[in-house]
Amino acid sequence: MDAQPLSSDGFDDLSLREDWAIVESMLPQGWQDKARELKAMRRSRALANPATLLRVMLIHLAQGCGLRETAVQARLAGLACMSDVAVLKRLRACGDWFGWMSQGVRQRFPASACAWPLRDGKPRRMRVVDGSTVSEPGPTGSKWRLHYAIGLPDLRCDEVIVSTTRVGETLKVFDVQPGDILMADRCYANPAGVAHVIDCSGDVIVRTNLVTLPLYDLTNQRQCVLSLLRQLGAGASGSWPVRVKFGKRFLSGRLVAVKKSEASAELGRKRVARESQRSGCAIQPQTLEAAGYVFIFTTLGDEVSTQTVLELYRGRWQIELNFKRLKSLVGLGHLKKHDAVAAKAWLQGKLLVAFLTDALLLHAELVSPWGHDK
Repeated sequence: MDAQPLSSDGFDDLSLREDWAIVESMLPQGWQDKARELKAMRRSRALANPATLLRVMLIHLAQGCGLRETAVQARLAGLACMSDVAVLKRLRACGDWFGWMSQGVRQRFPASACAWPLRDGKPRRMRVVDGSTVSEPGPTGSKWRLHYAIGLPDLRCDEVIVSTTRVGETLKVFDVQPGDILMADRCYANPAGVAHVIDCSGDVIVRTNLVTLPLYDLTNQRQCVLSLLRQLGAGASGSWPVRVKFGKRFLSGRLVAVKKSEASAELGRKRVARESQRSGCAIQPQTLEAAGYVFIFTTLGDEVSTQTVLELYRGRWQIELNFKRLKSLVGLGHLKKHDAVAAKAWLQGKLLVAFLTDALLLHAELVSPWGHDK
């Protein structure tokens, strides 16, 4: 059977055109003009327009094709006659464009605010933040870090920053709006990050340890955290007013804690032992004792109960699942580019694919049986 000829725009049937029109509708207004402004579309010898450029890039990013296979697929689809080297050059130029479109897609489908807790009668954004490292292959490959924030309860990304690993995991990298509640794991427990959120009129719920976030009592003296935790029985929780020192300032908050079961505590002690062995450091008795508790620093007031703070923190695991989804479904696990510029552009492109996928899923929920929006 003879193959059907492709139309001039590379589509061989109406359904494909409709599908691509839906994808284009998810993109921010002016995305084609932005391709020229950001120099992703500098020459048009091989590519007819920015839409064609994006379709070629999606063959590489969404379908996971290599550069050479992308060039072949683009030629067979009637999109462009390009070499694998030309595809790589185009990719390197698209990083800023991908980043701009990613931000636009996220803004079109923003994360919703939680109905509770309230501030001044208004709902607040509950945000879970974390970082993930993506490495280039080989012992000399560079590493990149994604600083990622999702909203609860809808789990949609509301902010992402791509940086080198020289930018550490800190709350300071995130844009905090008044009323935001940022939730994070132990690596974000440091005075500078907490001060950044407070200065932006936000609150934190951050798991802490005995070292990175020193706590002080109400007389501004160093607080022995273990002396407070020892007051708890198995399964019991507690809350104590404490302060964090940043420069010459003391920031008020609460230490919220729960004592683990013996089985859970033993798993925690084994994890601490493994980490100590990898780092070559001797285990301190206080560290082993602290592994028997989950303790959290929060700036939320007493109107939010101890149990509620602990329940809210349990939602932090959702961002771990989000990273696993990005790595398994979008392929955002290991960089395939040795060139730094191409690597960053590839990361930005993969994020665009992830956000477009989320947008298409939201669109599918609104489609009725006759195939149009409700």
